[in-house]
Amino acid sequence: MVDLCIRGGRIIDPATGRDEVADLWMADGKIVGIGRFSGRARREIQADGCIVAPGFVDMHVHLREPGQEWKEDIRTGSRAAVAGGVTTICCMPNTDPVLDEASVVRAVVRRAREVGLCDVRPIGAITRGLQGKQLTEMRELARAGCVAFSDDGRPVADAGVMRRAMEYAASFGYLLIQHAEEPSLSLGASVNEGWISTCLGVLGAPTEAESVMVARDALLMRRTGCRYHVAH
Repeated sequence: MVDLCIRGGRIIDPATGRDEVADLWMADGKIVGIGRFSGRARREIQADGCIVAPGFVDMHVHLREPGQEWKEDIRTGSRAAVAGGVTTICCMPNTDPVLDEASVVRAVVRRAREVGLCDVRPIGAITRGLQGKQLTEMRELARAGCVAFSDDGRPVADAGVMRRAMEYAASFGYLLIQHAEEPSLSLGASVNEGWISTCLGVLGAPTEAESVMVARDALLMRRTGCRYHVAH
């Protein structure tokens, strides 16, 4: 007996290249057929005009656990994710303590399994304490569960440190995520630099604060072969 049939939705699956209007039916929590369903199901959903797709992935989430649970925690973040159709979330390392030690990463993974609402994939810190000076042991963090590395909220401003991080990451195929901002150009800024910031007398950050950092990293990426993603 089919448990659920979703009728007439536009089924989109990038993994298989599928994009069609069809029925989808499930049994025991698994998809068992796609096409035209002529049988009976315990429950049916009319999905005319709706998109039926695999769960979305949000690769930039701040769960704030451990240490800042009054802002967000793994349970509340996971509940918000699944309410929006997101089934995998990647949580950033700027927690307290920072996700720069394998033991902290394992604690996040363990807590996410206890909550059990969606897949939670930690992103480890590139540098210890997000200070931009000493590299973390990315290999250990990856073994503990990290799927990428970032000093999110802070750029890795030192080009030498970033080059070493890219060389390390490239050795194992890890992804680095950069908060693209050159601090010497954006220090103290609270808005974009332009006509409005001038009229208000507010210190603004020029767009070059981002593009200079991306240009630098693009050159380092070309040299090292590192996988690289620009956040924001």
